[in-house]
Amino acid sequence: MIHFENVGLRYGMGPEVLRDLTFDIPKGSFQFLTGPSGAGKTTLMRLLFMSLKPTRGLIRMFGRDISVIPGEELPLLRRRIGIVFQDFRLLDHMTTYENVALPLRVRGKDEASYRSDVIELLKWVGLGERINVLPPVLSGGEKQRVAIARALIDQPEVLLADEPTGNVDPPMARRLLNLFTELNRLGTAVVIATHDLTLMDRVDARRMILTEGRLDLYD
Repeated sequence: MIHFENVGLRYGMGPEVLRDLTFDIPKGSFQFLTGPSGAGKTTLMRLLFMSLKPTRGLIRMFGRDISVIPGEELPLLRRRIGIVFQDFRLLDHMTTYENVALPLRVRGKDEASYRSDVIELLKWVGLGERINVLPPVLSGGEKQRVAIARALIDQPEVLLADEPTGNVDPPMARRLLNLFTELNRLGTAVVIATHDLTLMDRVDARRMILTEGRLDLYD
């Protein structure tokens, strides 16, 4: 589904921050991406989301070589990928419901076509009682679940989560991890970038370890 072959990336004339990355993200797979701070995890996540282009090497997304995809087609391809950021990126003037519905609203979909889906998804992430609440009132764990719901509303084939448990306490981290494993069971491929070894020990999943721009895989 996603294939990287000898991928390297450098910013400007600087040294390569990612070197010789070769791996696959199979359909329906689950993997943790880990490594020390500054190893390039967020940069790799951006390559996976196609918001960065590699300096060299081949990246195939859903069977297509991204180096030859016209720029106007990239947003369509990105819709097949959900992304959750550590800082949530919620809009404070919009309710929980409006934040989750935003990707559909932006595309001009009629609210009648998605309202029940948004409510159902918010119930699934445990926020059925918080539908009309604004983000400043929510706890860190609740905000993260809103961000996850927003990433899932388009039913992506892949979910990328960058340090999704970084701002929550251990019980909430476990609850979020349960959401990700349930989502994976339903068929979505999941990539979680994390420093949290305790979290990784809770799931029997592949580990992708980045060190100084190089990647080692442990199945």
